[in-house]
Amino acid sequence: MAAPNYSLKVNRELLDPNFDSYRLSLDTIPTYDVELDAAVEELRLKDTQYTLGHIRAFGMYNYLHLDPWYEESVFFVDCKGRVLSLTITLDTALGKPREVFRLSTDSSQCEDRLCASLSLTSATWAALSDGAGKLFLLRTGKRGEGACVKWEPLFSEDTGEPFIILHSVSHVQAGVHAVEVLLLRIQKSTSESTGSGFSVSLEWLTVTNTAGHGQEKYKVKKRRSLRGESVPHYAAIEPQGKGLMVASEKPFRFTHMDGVPVEQPKAEPNAEPDAEPDAEPMEVEKTDPIYFWLQTVEDITVCVRMPKGFTKEEVQYRLTASDLSIGVQGFPPLLEGQLYAAVDPESSAWIIKDDKSLEVTLQKCEVGPVWPELVIGNTKGEQMMSDEQAALIHERLAHLTSEDLNSNPDRDKPSCNSLALEDCDSFPEDSFSLTRFDGASLKPTQVVNLGSHQYLFTVDVDPSDMPCFCLRHDVDALLWQPRPDNAGNMWEHIATFNALGYVQASKREKKFSTCAPNFSYAALGECLRRALIYRQPAPIETVLVNRKRGFQVGHVAKQQVASLDSSKPILGFRATNERLFILTSSKLFVLKVNNN
Repeated sequence: MAAPNYSLKVNRELLDPNFDSYRLSLDTIPTYDVELDAAVEELRLKDTQYTLGHIRAFGMYNYLHLDPWYEESVFFVDCKGRVLSLTITLDTALGKPREVFRLSTDSSQCEDRLCASLSLTSATWAALSDGAGKLFLLRTGKRGEGACVKWEPLFSEDTGEPFIILHSVSHVQAGVHAVEVLLLRIQKSTSESTGSGFSVSLEWLTVTNTAGHGQEKYKVKKRRSLRGESVPHYAAIEPQGKGLMVASEKPFRFTHMDGVPVEQPKAEPNAEPDAEPDAEPMEVEKTDPIYFWLQTVEDITVCVRMPKGFTKEEVQYRLTASDLSIGVQGFPPLLEGQLYAAVDPESSAWIIKDDKSLEVTLQKCEVGPVWPELVIGNTKGEQMMSDEQAALIHERLAHLTSEDLNSNPDRDKPSCNSLALEDCDSFPEDSFSLTRFDGASLKPTQVVNLGSHQYLFTVDVDPSDMPCFCLRHDVDALLWQPRPDNAGNMWEHIATFNALGYVQASKREKKFSTCAPNFSYAALGECLRRALIYRQPAPIETVLVNRKRGFQVGHVAKQQVASLDSSKPILGFRATNERLFILTSSKLFVLKVNNN
């Protein structure tokens, strides 16, 4: 069965149609920094890593990791293989990052080595990759509040191929602890002769405690593989490991389950190449229409096909103001039912045409309205377009279609002028979609077409839920919270950042974007030095008056710009309700955005 198509339901109460603009604020943002005693381990792409997928997955990687369970705690890995932790208690007295785990230096010898990646699985667990193909599951103990407990590795596996960790979750079922980990690789494709020559691979591992009560011995229980042609913008496992959500420009398909190939449905000879793999061809019985009809503003003409050799006496014809029945004596009616609108029976008539059809003229009681159908619910006929109706439709759509680019911009409904569009108005291709896969059947259960919505960023709002994703809707940025247990509204619109979709798309130097978990502000990080902060509209003490539009302004949305005292590229960018953390290769900056 094909996965049903869903749509994202926008909460209109969270939209502000009267939003004007952001006002630049010159208020300074208190900024503090910590000098690192060793540089952050930054991956530099090799000549063989030349595709857009390599840049998205590795070149734009966020090296700073925020702990959603213990706010104001961040983690990163330095060039010595140390996993370092910094917890903020007092901004003016920042301590030095403290080591919680150390990777082996042997991994640095790997030729295709990637950046080390970290995923904070739960309040007491974490998943770590050394960038050379080795996965660690670590028991961290309670983090935050100045705690600096050394992390204990309880599981490790050398997969043989380098990867980065996209997401991980921890859960307990039937008394058994399990950790779900999602890995990403970009591999050289041996089967594809076209395109970049690379494919994107996702591996979903389920690691469980196989020992008895009170003991710990973790092994891989399930290993599921997916393959696609583009790096996913969003990929996350559901809290109980029952499903997987992936947002990508190209579709992903499960290829292997525990090393065994997953059987793919056979495609039809004329099927589209990018059709959903689980879609079954729909058998449609093609039959010729029983009747044809066309309409003008005043009347309707119906031509019904009749049996060969019928006579006038055999015609069964009945017409009232609201119902029509046409048939041949001795047979069921060919056309019968309630008309879409009222007609005048006295002014209507029928004639036999060419001894093979019956032509009926119906006079509309109300002149003007166009009927979308003749008999309500009847699909056995076909509507023909009259010259009058075609001219009417052409007149109504004239302002949208023109041989000139902008033939008359001063008219009430000017035609579209493509010269007025900007680069930030472009959208990804129509195949961009969000898919929810069932963890048991490995088949897509819900698919949302995101072709008209640019992906902006991912953020953890509530650690007990899946990560949220932010999409551009028109000019705004809307934040969506996945609700896998709510099939009727699986993706909930929980916040809006006014005009941020348009603003961020116009920032050519933008590298990172994020928002505070309480939605009080959104932030953009450029490649070098600058951070831009966009606050939600807040009431002002003195009411302002917009002179151009003549209305009072009671709320103002502020934009602030922070320039860092550093010439190094920005490698990490994370936001909490109070602070914005920015990581370079030699410093960790802390910006006090809100004073709560």
